[in-house]
Formats: sequence, structure tokens, C-alpha cells
Amino acid sequence: MLKTAFFIISLLFASTAEAGYSIKPGRRTPSVIDHLPFHMVADMKRIPQRTSYYAKQLIPMSRSRQLHYDKAYNRRYFAPWSQTAMHEPQKDLTWQLRFVQKRKIYDGRKRLIPPKAWQWWIKNSRLEQLDTVKGKAISIRHTDLRAFPTATPAYRDPWKSTEGFPFDYNQNSELHLNVPLYISHYSLDRKWAFVHAGHAFGWVKLSDIALVSRDFIARFKTGHYAISTKDNLYLYRDSKKESILKLGTLFPLSRNNTLLSLATRDSRGYAVLKKLKKPADALVAPKPIAFTSDNVAYIAQQFHNEPYGWGGKLYTRDCSATTRDFFGCFGIYLDRNSAKQAKAGSAFSVKQIKDKSLKKQTIIRRAKPFRSLLYVPGHIGLYLGQYRGEPVILHTYWGIRLNDWEKYTLARTIITSTEPGKEHPEIREKSKLINTLQKIITF
Repeated sequence: MLKTAFFIISLLFASTAEAGYSIKPGRRTPSVIDHLPFHMVADMKRIPQRTSYYAKQLIPMSRSRQLHYDKAYNRRYFAPWSQTAMHEPQKDLTWQLRFVQKRKIYDGRKRLIPPKAWQWWIKNSRLEQLDTVKGKAISIRHTDLRAFPTATPAYRDPWKSTEGFPFDYNQNSELHLNVPLYISHYSLDRKWAFVHAGHAFGWVKLSDIALVSRDFIARFKTGHYAISTKDNLYLYRDSKKESILKLGTLFPLSRNNTLLSLATRDSRGYAVLKKLKKPADALVAPKPIAFTSDNVAYIAQQFHNEPYGWGGKLYTRDCSATTRDFFGCFGIYLDRNSAKQAKAGSAFSVKQIKDKSLKKQTIIRRAKPFRSLLYVPGHIGLYLGQYRGEPVILHTYWGIRLNDWEKYTLARTIITSTEPGKEHPEIREKSKLINTLQKIITF
């Protein structure tokens, strides 16, 4: 029985190539997120919008340095299978309780969520059962990590540009296919598992994961991996779509570079290993891919103009998901949020520089194109290089703060200077990126 399977760790393997499985290019299914208000700024017209323009400024990373990062990537990626407890402080694991108890929250139709509803979410979470299962699992499709075991969105103020859609506070993050997981415990209704991935934690539907054993782990951890280098691919079984595959999805790769492995699940909920033919490198390539001008431009351009999606909502990305998936292709592992990403790599502080011109010069001098992140509290972007003496960044940006504290909504992944929207007099000077940038993080 499926319920029993999730409490008894076991294994079924199928290691032969599966002719029915294939990976093909596709498109993300359009949704309400594609109709977000999208304003323009002058930078989008005056600054080159092709990443290949900036890739000419790249200082390539040595292969040995890449392999050093990639070794650390693999350790972080597979760490949940060695985990015996949730790592985070109690206050971080329970932030969602304080969130719903503090103020009113609303659903996706702007209706007030009554206390009875969120009290059930808390009860269903069974946080007193933390670390009682200590199970090991793997994601079998692209899926969401939720703050509570519910698909219901939670918005703080749906009438505000920064507190309504798509800022679903129940959306912690997302999981690609093939992500190792540590299971802390199960929800009261037995439909969800509280899990920890290498980059984030939260609730995932039981139907989207499978249990693994030591034998499965040994066979999955080949030490030789591939990663999807094209966004919005689809995994097919015969003619049926099984899952979207976002750029940055990892696969075990055969030594002759011809077969990929993926995790599926049998009818009882046990992990099953399937193999399929590897497509062209333009879709899925051996990891880490070489840090060359052509490759950084190819990967980065795919994010451009994609809609903003908080926590990966509706198969999109927010700022830290964009930087995370970009660097992942090159074997550099980043955490879920911008604050944690700011602690990776080699950091250089620009917080103390108040003069804008000096700060821009410092960024151009210290940051490395496609190898540096620019960090603002709550936001992060990829430094592309300079254009006519201005630092240029690729970033998934919700919007620019106005004098009335609302946002001039951009809601896309854009290529701009560090002063996007400066032509608009209502932009709040103190909130401009150049004035709030604190760190350069370089790899």
C-alpha cells in the first residue's frame, strides 16, 4: 500500500535503458504569472540586451578551479542522504507559525483566510514530530517546497504590489527532478513530508517523492553527472509528459556519456532507477560545463525576460533562483536565498562607499564578468561586465522603490545598469541599487 511504503524504506531497481523515456525541448505553460504588470526602463533600450555582448569580457575560470567547486557542489547536493536531523535553528523552522499568527492573510482570490484554516495548517504540520522519521527520499518530478502542508497560497496584502501575487509566503522554494531529500516527518493527513534538500527545506507532496535505500543511493551516486543546460525541457514517457525540467536539473551520467539516470517510483512508493538516452549537450551536458564565453552567454541568455516568480512559483524564478541555476551549470552550488548566497565565494564589501561614481568604478575594478554576484539585502544579481563605464547586471527583479514606497513593477529577468529607472523622477534615490549594494561575491 502507498501509505505503508512511506513508512518502510525499501527499493526496487530497474537499471536497464528505458526506450519509453526521452527529453525534448518545450515551453513553460503560460499562466497568470505571465500577465503581471511589466513596465519598461530606459536601460532596456540603451544597454545591449544580449549576454554575448558581455561574454567577451569574461576571464575564463580554470578547469582545476571549476572541479574544486564541483566537488563541493556534489557534497552539498547529496548531503541530505547523510543527514540525521534538520540543521536550522528552531526559529527558522517555525517562522511560518509566527507569520500566520501575526497578521491577517489572504488566499489567491483575495479572500481572508480564517484562523480555523491556518490553525489546521499548524496542526497538520505536527512540528512536535520533528526528526522522528529520519527518512531518505528523492524527488521524482519538478515540484514545490511549501511553508505549510497545503497548496493554498498565503498573501499578506493582495492589494499591495509587494505583498500580493506572486508573493505567496507559503512558497518556500522548488525542487528539480532527482533532488536528494532528508525526511523529518509526515503531516497528520499523511499527504505531505517535511523535507530538507541541499538548498532549502519545506513541505512536499508525498506523490512527488520516492523513498530510497542505501543500495539505491550507491547506484545513483556515480560521481559522474550531467545537468540540463536548456530551460523548460520536458521529460516524456512515450508520448506523455512526466515533468517539466528546468535548467539546472542534475542527472547521473554513464561513463561513456550516453545514458542518463532518473528516479521514478513504483506503485508502492519505492524508488526505481530508470535510464534514458542523453540528448545533445545543448539540452543536457556533462557537469560542470566549461566556463567559456560561449557557454556563459548561452546559459545566461535563457533567463532573460522570463517572468518573476517568488520561490519558483508556477515554474518561474526569483532573483536567487536565477543566480543559483546559472552557477549550478558550472559546478558552483548556491543556497536558496540571497542572504545565504552573499556568504558564498570571496566577498568584497562596497557598503561603505557612498559616492555613486566611485562605487561603480570599484565594482568594475573588483567584480568579474559572469563570475561575480552583486548583493543588496533582499536582492541579488549576476554581474555581466561594463558598458560605457557602467556596471551591468542580469537580475530577476520585481521592481524599483518609489517615493510613496510602492514599486515600479518590472517583474522580469532583465539586463540593466545599477540605476534602472533613474529617468523616472518618482524613483526613490536612497533605494536605488547603486545606493543599497553592499557586497561583491566572486568565484
